[in-house]
Amino acid sequence: MKKAPTKLMNDTTDQTPRPSVDTSTRQVLINGNRMDSADLFRSARELLISHGEETYRLRLTSQNKLILTK
Repeated sequence: MKKAPTKLMNDTTDQTPRPSVDTSTRQVLINGNRMDSADLFRSARELLISHGEETYRLRLTSQNKLILTK
């Protein structure tokens, strides 16, 4: 069963459902401009990326492909 999305309390204009916020900290090794996706997805199959005013979702699929959505 999927967990219901949680709305951020200080967000009054954007009604887009958001997953609950994971406040854990992790370290990712960056070599030049490269990083291993296994380091990114070690603890979850989805990441939220903030870019300016927008939030993007990077998901690792069951077929081991990456999908970036707005």
